[in-house]
Formats: sequence, C-alpha cells, structure tokens
Amino acid sequence: MSVAYTVLLVAQAVLGLIMILMVLLHAPKGEGMGGIGGTATMFTGRRGAEAGLDKITWGVFAIFLILCVLSGFGIVK
Repeated sequence: MSVAYTVLLVAQAVLGLIMILMVLLHAPKGEGMGGIGGTATMFTGRRGAEAGLDKITWGVFAIFLILCVLSGFGIVK
C-alpha cells in the first residue's frame, strides 16, 4: 500500500464521519410520526443557517464521492 492510498483511505473515513455529523445537525423536516398532527408544517421554512448547512453537506458529499471513485477504480494505488 502506498502513502497516497493510505491518505486517501484516512480522508474517506474522516469525511464519512463529518457527513454523519452534518446530517445529524440538520433540523427535522416533519416527516414520519411527528407529522401526523399537522403541527410540524409550521416549522418547514429554511433559514440561512439551514441553507448554509445544506451547501456544506453537499460539498462534503461531493468530495467524498470523488475520493470513493478514485479508490474504487484504482486510480490511486
């Protein structure tokens, strides 16, 4: 295993953990059992913080996906 491949695997693991944290930080959207009463629809507006969190989450996902493709196709060995 080369140093570049080891760095790639470590970066994938770190980005995977960051993605999990980002998804958990998102506010619930009112689906599931909480949406039965109909009161969850009053909190569906997206604020600036939520929109920024969405952009960061998608950015981390894009980088993670690129690293997965690089390691999956054997581009980095």
